[in-house]
Amino acid sequence: MQILKKTSRLFLVVIGCFLLSSCDSDAVFDEYTSVPNQWNKDSIASFNFKAPDTTKKYNLYVNLRNTNAYKFSNLFLIVELNYPNGKAVKDTLEYKMAAPNGELLGSGFSDLKENKLWFRGYKEPFKFNEEGDYTVNIQHAMRNNGDVDGVKNLEGITDIGFRVEQAQK
Repeated sequence: MQILKKTSRLFLVVIGCFLLSSCDSDAVFDEYTSVPNQWNKDSIASFNFKAPDTTKKYNLYVNLRNTNAYKFSNLFLIVELNYPNGKAVKDTLEYKMAAPNGELLGSGFSDLKENKLWFRGYKEPFKFNEEGDYTVNIQHAMRNNGDVDGVKNLEGITDIGFRVEQAQK
C-alpha cells in the first residue's frame, strides 16, 4: 500500500511537470526583467533576441506584472522595435489596466496580476523579414491628469517582459 501511494504521487508529479511544460509550446522568446522598487520614467527595459524562422508568422506581446499599488486605470508605454539592419519603429501604446469599478485586470488570484498586452500581431501576424538580432525597448510614459511632466517613479509594476509566440494561423 505504501509503495502504491509513492508511485501514484510520483506519477502525478510527472504528469504535472509535463502539463506545465507543454502549455507554453508556442513561445519562441519569453523574458522578464524585474523592477527594483518603482519604474523610473528614464528606465528602459531592453530585450535582445535572434529572429525566429523568417518564413513563419508571430504574435508579439509586452508582459507586465503589477500589484494593487498600481493606481492608474490605464498604462502608456513607449515600445521601440530595433531591426538588425538599423531600422527602428517606435510606438506609444495605451493599455487598459483596470475595470470601471477599479478592479485591476490581468490574471492571478492574489495581489499580483499578470498582463499579456498585444504589441504586434493583433490585426495580422507579424513576420520577421530580416535575419539577425532584434532589440525591443520598453519605457513607461505615464502622466497625472493636468501635469505636463510625466510620472517620475511609477509604483506597482514589479516585472516587465517581452514575448514572441508563433501565430496559430
